[in-house]
Amino acid sequence: MATSFIKKTLGLETTEPAVTPPPVSSTNTSFVKKPKLQSKSRKKEIPEGLWTKCPKCGTMVFDKELDENLKVCTHCSYHFPIGARERIHSLVETCTFEEMDADMTSIDVLNFTGAASYISKLEKYQKSTGLKDAVVTGIGKINEHRVALGIMDFSFLGGSMGSVVGEKLTRLIEKATEKNLPLIIISTSGGARMYEGMFSLMQMAKTCGALAYHAEARLPYISVLTDPTMAGVMASYASVGDLILAEPGAMIGFAGPRVIKDTTQAELPPGFQTAEFLLEHGLIDSIVPRNEMKQRLTDYITFLMANRKTAEVTE
Repeated sequence: MATSFIKKTLGLETTEPAVTPPPVSSTNTSFVKKPKLQSKSRKKEIPEGLWTKCPKCGTMVFDKELDENLKVCTHCSYHFPIGARERIHSLVETCTFEEMDADMTSIDVLNFTGAASYISKLEKYQKSTGLKDAVVTGIGKINEHRVALGIMDFSFLGGSMGSVVGEKLTRLIEKATEKNLPLIIISTSGGARMYEGMFSLMQMAKTCGALAYHAEARLPYISVLTDPTMAGVMASYASVGDLILAEPGAMIGFAGPRVIKDTTQAELPPGFQTAEFLLEHGLIDSIVPRNEMKQRLTDYITFLMANRKTAEVTE
């Protein structure tokens, strides 16, 4: 069986081309390349505002699920930072919070100058957070108890304590003493506000002085420490509560670990300055997860106020 394309005619061998070759251009001898088809990526883009990546376990958490769980990771219980308004809504009964000194704002008494002026920084953070300063104070109800409540917000200049923060907290403490109310202050702060110099440090003594009068009236003060609570705030009103609670994993201390390590020239123990480490060493009384905070505060206030009423009767 013949499989060749060769024909034999009169003793002459000729080759018959199987395929007609493409015409060759006189100017371009390169072959025409087929355009490459762009392959569709299988990676799906995640729309913003739907999922959040947990910085501790790396899990993608659905934002709606995260909000329902009070910004606590459902996989590893990492506590995301939340603002003062969000925390108020998580603790106080609806429409019972009466804010105090809402329009009080800081002034640049030292005419501070640096990379940016103090006034420009205040305006920037007031616009981005919707707050006048780093603390929100007022009177509200937690379950059946009417309480004086002060909540700091780290998103406003790192929750730093300036004259306004100290004044608002002092007025809150004095109002609680006047109205015979239990006091709760939830702290998160990087410390005193450097833009106000000595005026900021004076707030440490002023708030503690008001708390001393509150204690003389045998009224309870519960301090709640969240991540982070550092420096001048921790060295003043945050550490003198009748009960000191903390959220899991909160960083708590006076100076940062790097400063302490460089000063002491010693290796710091594992977990140094975490809420768990401080509970073990007796600085705080209890670690309370955020979704249990409201009920635990209710139980503590019920017990402390009952003891006060008993003391008044025996006298």
